[in-house]
Amino acid sequence: MLYGLIFGCIGTLIIGGIIGYFIALKFFKKKLHDNPPINENQIRALYAQVGRKPTEAQVNQAMKAFKNNASK
Repeated sequence: MLYGLIFGCIGTLIIGGIIGYFIALKFFKKKLHDNPPINENQIRALYAQVGRKPTEAQVNQAMKAFKNNASK
């Protein structure tokens, strides 16, 4: 009887950890999608730091690449 209680508690903790992991992963991905870690002005500033003036196509391509990587 005592062993069943111990295994039940351990099993509940393991299952709760697994479920919590997937819930946290989904929440984190949603937050990254809603608030990307970089915006267009930051991309322009990065190009300016290396002495280049980016075209709109380059900025759009970089933003698209960040969004594709965030959704994976």
